[in-house]
Amino acid sequence: MRRRRSHTQEDSTIDLTPMLDVVFIMLIFFIVTATFVKESGVEFARPMAATAEKRETSTLFVGIDAQGRIWIDRRQVALAAVRPMVEKLRVDNPQNGAVIQADASVDTGLLIKVLDRIRLAGVDKVAVAAENQP
Repeated sequence: MRRRRSHTQEDSTIDLTPMLDVVFIMLIFFIVTATFVKESGVEFARPMAATAEKRETSTLFVGIDAQGRIWIDRRQVALAAVRPMVEKLRVDNPQNGAVIQADASVDTGLLIKVLDRIRLAGVDKVAVAAENQP
């Protein structure tokens, strides 16, 4: 009698489902924990200060360029629109402060008016950006 040999092929594929699950969970984790920064959208020649320090916690940046134009979230806004715009952006993250990025040649009167409107919008922690003096 002849013996029949059965040749079975082993399944040699790798199941990628667990790896994909882990990748998607990590993606969701990074999206949820990411901090979204609202920048003013314009570069400025900041004034120099010996006591300037880096601040990472602010998520709201208000810019004032050399021509006196006010920028919030990469859009130019009028002085009267600063308070409503800051109130709208503050809803996303109410506990963080704001940073005013003003050009070194900006009139201090305009800087104080913008600062006042930001504080009236309910932001307590307001700083003015400066370059660290060497």
